[in-house]
Amino acid sequence: MGQKCHPYGFRVVHTKNWHSKWFSKREYASLLHEDLKLRRELKVQLHSLNAMVSKIDIERAADKVTVRIFTARPGIVIGRKGAEIDKLREDLQRKLKRPVSVDIQEIKKPEIDAQLVAEGVAQQLERRIAFRRAMRKAEEAAMRFGAKGFKIKVSGRLNGAEIARTEDYLSGQMPLQTIKANVDYGFAEARTTYGIIGVKVWVNLPDAAQETVKR
Repeated sequence: MGQKCHPYGFRVVHTKNWHSKWFSKREYASLLHEDLKLRRELKVQLHSLNAMVSKIDIERAADKVTVRIFTARPGIVIGRKGAEIDKLREDLQRKLKRPVSVDIQEIKKPEIDAQLVAEGVAQQLERRIAFRRAMRKAEEAAMRFGAKGFKIKVSGRLNGAEIARTEDYLSGQMPLQTIKANVDYGFAEARTTYGIIGVKVWVNLPDAAQETVKR
């Protein structure tokens, strides 16, 4: 009873790929914490630029590190004549003390990227927009851009209520237990004056949008 699995980890190898691609026996713990710290710092840095970053993949081969940033606004990350990306690469090389290459991947449809949708709804809640309106707007945009199903759940002191509660909205098909279904998941937190409101988003994507997984 109550045993749950993370929606992304549940689908790794089947329709999703690893966010970190490397193997190490002796340095596993230190490299793992290095990856987590790197993602956290990059997220904060790029969030301040409003770059709309969905995920950051890290690949290690020998002594070289490849950082792959998936963003809906690549122009902001790259900067004028590549100035920002060069500055970012130099900063990462100084922190990691090894050669780093930065690869920017554009997200063509941010309306059906679960992480970006969750962050967008969280930002609207912070601006005191009615939560039902924000949820409905996200659902309409996702279905309009080709999603087969959409589910959103917000939890916390909604509209400043004394008692925290959970509200969710479901549209279309959402087979959460079907591994072959390409379901994308995103989570964000809205830091309001009343407290933190959690936003979870599931998007059932068309099969063509599945990631290629190397077995």
